[in-house]
Amino acid sequence: MIVDCAEYDQGARRPGRASLSDLGQRERGDGRFVWLGLFEPTAEEFSEVMDALGLHPLASEDAVEAHQRPKLEIYDGTLFLVLKTARYDDPTETVEFGELLIFVGADFIVVVRHGAASALAEVRAELEADPERLALGPAAVLHGILDRVVDDYAPVMAGIDDDIGEVEAAVFSDTPTNPVERIYKLKREVLGVHRALGPLVDPLHRLSSQPLPTVPPAVRSYFRDVEDHLVRVTEQNETNRDLLTSVLEANLTRVSVRQNEDMRKISAWVAMAAVPTLVAGVYGMNFDHMPELDWRFGYPAVLAAMAVICLTLFRYFRRSGWI
Repeated sequence: MIVDCAEYDQGARRPGRASLSDLGQRERGDGRFVWLGLFEPTAEEFSEVMDALGLHPLASEDAVEAHQRPKLEIYDGTLFLVLKTARYDDPTETVEFGELLIFVGADFIVVVRHGAASALAEVRAELEADPERLALGPAAVLHGILDRVVDDYAPVMAGIDDDIGEVEAAVFSDTPTNPVERIYKLKREVLGVHRALGPLVDPLHRLSSQPLPTVPPAVRSYFRDVEDHLVRVTEQNETNRDLLTSVLEANLTRVSVRQNEDMRKISAWVAMAAVPTLVAGVYGMNFDHMPELDWRFGYPAVLAAMAVICLTLFRYFRRSGWI
């Protein structure tokens, strides 16, 4: 359950690894705080953390069950933030989502991870290499995590952009393909990204502009930068959604045009085949008195007339673009 648990004093990590048994007894404050990372804890396991740090029961229930929308709530002076992580699997063209549930108090930060998440171990290493920034407290850790999660959306956008480009090329290629299923799948993934990104805009705006517990004014400017990145990614995702809608409409139009072209070709060949069919049907009625029955050149003359009429129709349809 515990990925890492460490205590920090003035931005420096204290020796050893903190445990849940003495988490509540350690003295904190005055630049000291605890950073606890958990992975998919059970209700029984997380109850120890809740008792040690005095977390609100409602937020604790959300942390165990997960599957929450991105949101920011305040419970008894403790911030509770939910956000979605994302990773793009290019071979399957799907976005894999994870979930982070973060509790931020005056002297602690608890990060609960569910599913595939961003590389938080790298965030911890980067912050530990910057004691001056880490000395700002748990809010600095929260910023570092948010910054990494939002930055990890950039490869997702790049992967989706590449696949949209391939779909566009397939739609407007001369090869008679119909990538409608691929378009719908990409559109579904883009909508999933929208559900993960859209609700996160408001919490980040609150973190960057409103006075909140455990968030010093000096850290707000950091959150503004993350908010700007998130807005750009959100706008890019909206552009991808609109582009996929346009590509889908263009594909349907191309399919309709190809069907019309096929119908014109079929109609042209049927029209040419109707002439000899009509003549042969007339002479196949077997009446005694019919014109040219006794004429020596009647048979080749009829064949020649049918060939001339068919050739004339062929040239006409060819000039009209039907064949």
